[in-house]
Parts: sequence; C-alpha cells; structure tokens
Amino acid sequence: MKRAIEVRPATPEDAATLARLNDFVHALHVNERPDVFHPPSSAEELVSLFGSFLARENALAFVADSSEGPVGYVTATIHQRPGDVLTHPRSFVFLEHIAIDPAVARTGVGAALVESVRVAGKDAGCTSLLTDVWDFNRPALAFFGASGLAPMRHWLEQPL
Repeated sequence: MKRAIEVRPATPEDAATLARLNDFVHALHVNERPDVFHPPSSAEELVSLFGSFLARENALAFVADSSEGPVGYVTATIHQRPGDVLTHPRSFVFLEHIAIDPAVARTGVGAALVESVRVAGKDAGCTSLLTDVWDFNRPALAFFGASGLAPMRHWLEQPL
C-alpha cells in the first residue's frame, strides 16, 4: 500500500527533524569516507547546523510528511552568479542534502522532494538544478539520473 505523502516547506522548528532524518544518509558517508565525514559530536550540534541553514536568506528546505510523521527532507540553496569575461550570468538552485527514511525508499518521496526544489528554483528565477553526489553512492547516482539530472562536470581526487 502506498503511503500518502505531503511535501511542505520546512520551518526553523524542523531543525531537529532534519537532524534526525540526516542520520540515514550521513551514516553512509561516514562509513565510506571517514577521512572526510565524522559523526556530529552531539544531536544539539546537528540541530544547530540545520537551524543555521534554515535561517539563511538563500535557503530552501522541504519536509515530506506521512501519516506516521516526517519521512524525508531536502535542502537547497539559490545561487546568482554574475557573468564575467569568460562566463554568462547564471542563476541556479543547488540541491545540498536529501535524506529519505529507508522504510519509504522507492515510493516516490525523493521524487516529490526534488520536484519541490525544481518548482521553488523556477519560482526564484533559476534556470537549472545542480547537485553533487559522492562516487561511492551508487543508489543516489541512479536516483538523480532517473530524476533527469545528467553529469556536467567531474571532480577528481588524489590523496597526498
């Protein structure tokens, strides 16, 4: 049975919800790249991080609610880049974080959250949606590909 999901804008009161839901995806990052990611030292620290993000002027955030409560979130930022002698001016929305409770994975929650970012970005005058994904996160790469995002640039790394 498919759950009814409602996506709504996040408010500063949702900082603890975002912090809790972030555990699902952050644990993967900590496990795969402990040289880059570490667990927050406290829940309060993570709530503060999300609270600060939600207070930013260029921030977007949405929460997916089901009858059982929040099951996912997405955060994004609006960017306005002036042109210069080499590049055209750009306005884009950058998807920062997306986290879905594994119990509702592959039920349309992620697609609904990404669509909320698309709509908000268009409403803000953005002409594109960008995000980045760690190479180890194959499910996220597949999800974003199925959502219509395509590679546009590659970051390369060499430990020194």
